[in-house]
Amino acid sequence: MRVYEELFIVRPDAPEEEIDQVIEQLTTLIASQGGNVDKADKWGVRKLAYRVQKRTEGFYVLLQFVAKPETVMEIERRLRVTDLVLKFLTVRIDEKMKKIEKRKKAREKRAARRPAPSVSAPAAPSLEHACLESRSPRAARKNRRNDHGG
Repeated sequence: MRVYEELFIVRPDAPEEEIDQVIEQLTTLIASQGGNVDKADKWGVRKLAYRVQKRTEGFYVLLQFVAKPETVMEIERRLRVTDLVLKFLTVRIDEKMKKIEKRKKAREKRAARRPAPSVSAPAAPSLEHACLESRSPRAARKNRRNDHGG
């Protein structure tokens, strides 16, 4: 089983009941094939980047689910033949999640090797602050003007 995201764009003039019906059909299909839907978000009507089927807006819906590759093929087939759907995109995200998890473990490992900062030593003043205090007020003003391009 793999983790997928399915983003599809529905006609903006479609009634809410029809959109819910499409989501419900996909959810029952995924469940009947042994998968499960983790998240179903309706993003609402948004402007499209370019015209699709003479429309400039679309209703965006995002489904995140766990399923087999055969199930994804069936979902895409159904979205292709549904007149309500303008466009769709399926992305497998379990590979990305594995990479993120691997990076997180490596980061934690490095943090465990690094010694903890000692609390007993007082913090030293910054070098720049010490240099500015040692100069005369006139030199400090001149230095500030040069730093800020004035």
